[in-house]
Amino acid sequence: MAGREAGEMASLLWLLVWAAGVIWILVLGTAVYATGISRGPVDDRVANVMILAGGVFLPTLVLGGLVTWTVWTMSGLRVPDEQGLRVAVSGEQWWWRVAYEGPDGNPVASANEIRLPAGETVTLELSSPDVIHSFWIPSIAGKMDMIPGRVNELVLEPTKPGIYRGVCAEYCGTSHALMAFSVVVMEPDAFAAWLAEEARPASASSAHEGLALFLENGCGACHAIRGTEADGRVGPDLTHVASRKSLGAGILPVTQAALEEWITHTREVKPDARMPPYDMLPEAEIATIAGYLASLK
Repeated sequence: MAGREAGEMASLLWLLVWAAGVIWILVLGTAVYATGISRGPVDDRVANVMILAGGVFLPTLVLGGLVTWTVWTMSGLRVPDEQGLRVAVSGEQWWWRVAYEGPDGNPVASANEIRLPAGETVTLELSSPDVIHSFWIPSIAGKMDMIPGRVNELVLEPTKPGIYRGVCAEYCGTSHALMAFSVVVMEPDAFAAWLAEEARPASASSAHEGLALFLENGCGACHAIRGTEADGRVGPDLTHVASRKSLGAGILPVTQAALEEWITHTREVKPDARMPPYDMLPEAEIATIAGYLASLK
């Protein structure tokens, strides 16, 4: 397990499994004794005691103890740190809009990837503008619904650096199964350095031919690339798209070939995606645009 909540839930699961195993053995043992070993009549007083003990007092004690332990465990898992990092995540058909609270207090936009500092409490503000989605990182914490018209808070405490997979756990339409994201848990110093770099404008040259074609074909109306004229807010922010672990919400690697495939055959790669395919463009122009995007690290 790579998160405090996931670890606590795993421990609770094993406690329930062991408790269920003990109860099963006791019930089975009683049944075997009653049907195969003890053939004589049972005294009414002994029978009443066994019924009360095994049918009332023991279940009440066991279930009450398990409920108390569960509530006590859960109550301490999702307490937000008012001074900790806050990340806004919006689930949209079929991708993830992400915004970090930057070092200067301004939002830092990203998409389809979440980076977190290990050992720190992070509050995720979960929302959706279209349908119900469900945000889930199995290795770190439990899931939580993203409901149109409201913001739910999920408190995480990742404990182990690494790369993990997150998914949408609520059916949300045609490409629901293609709506994943990468979760990168980093050491706190490395995360701070990454966030500072992520807040910077695009590093690629503004004179790149690919940027001119990107703007000329209207891509900047939907996508933002900070430091350029592209300031769209409809689709994912592409300022540092080449530094991410995947493309298209966890379905393609971030390579020039994959970018070309996405631009040309968008709805074949992700059925019913809002972005239209640009297969009408010459292959050379698509390759130039993809080459520019592949340089945005």
